[in-house]
Amino acid sequence: MRILVAEDERNLNRILTEALTDEGYSVDPCFDGQEAWDALACAEYDVLVLDIMMPRMDGLETCRRLREHDELKDTMIVFLTALGEDEHQLTGFAAGADDYISKPIKMHILVSRLKAILKRIGAVDAAPRDTGGVTIDPARYIVKRNGEEISLPRKEFALLTLLMSDPGRLFSREEIYSRVWGEDVVVGDRTIDVHIRKLRQKIGDEHIITVKGVGYKYEK
Repeated sequence: MRILVAEDERNLNRILTEALTDEGYSVDPCFDGQEAWDALACAEYDVLVLDIMMPRMDGLETCRRLREHDELKDTMIVFLTALGEDEHQLTGFAAGADDYISKPIKMHILVSRLKAILKRIGAVDAAPRDTGGVTIDPARYIVKRNGEEISLPRKEFALLTLLMSDPGRLFSREEIYSRVWGEDVVVGDRTIDVHIRKLRQKIGDEHIITVKGVGYKYEK
């Protein structure tokens, strides 16, 4: 897994980078929002650890830009905020952040949170599946419809993997939120609906069934 750390306080950036590298992650440091944006345009990262208050481009603007680009918007974003900045935290979630860590940072908490986030990125079930003309191979991050490969952002891929893990089973909205976004992540009520609509456009309307007021299931 690859992590980008965007923190303008150089000593803290070094500590974060070294600690995460020691955990076995591939970590690149940068020191403002513009540097983070440039790095994300050149390489793919699983997680961006992002300070909110930075020069040139702050963390909120960087986050908003990511969420506006299909190829970048599913990068997991963890904000670093000063203790007590509740307004910043709420604004960060509204901008598209997945989690936040309060400063002063306790390294074991940061590592624990990142491990939980990176775990959610992975597939629900690594075994390839072929159902109704749609093939998914979670281990290789590949989806095909009638033999033609389809590009899916990470969240759409995780959602489809979950639904296809047990065709015919009804997954409640609460379970989908928990298993795809995580129990501690705040997302809007329409988040699942938007992702389901996008999936239907790519794999066909007939496969994903809505049970109104309850959840969704995948049919062959």
